[in-house]
Amino acid sequence: MGPYEYLLIRIDGDYADLQRVDQDGMEPLRIARALLPPEVEEGTRLHYENFCYTIV
Repeated sequence: MGPYEYLLIRIDGDYADLQRVDQDGMEPLRIARALLPPEVEEGTRLHYENFCYTIV
């Protein structure tokens, strides 16, 4: 899977909404914040590869 680039568009409690950077019009992906690096905040750009999210 991947690699993909995402933009963290919203934090909602224990979940975060991610938008794919390379595809317009897709629904945001809702994932558990526990899967993201602890220092993320809204507007953070993320790289996803091999089931791992890293900050770009």
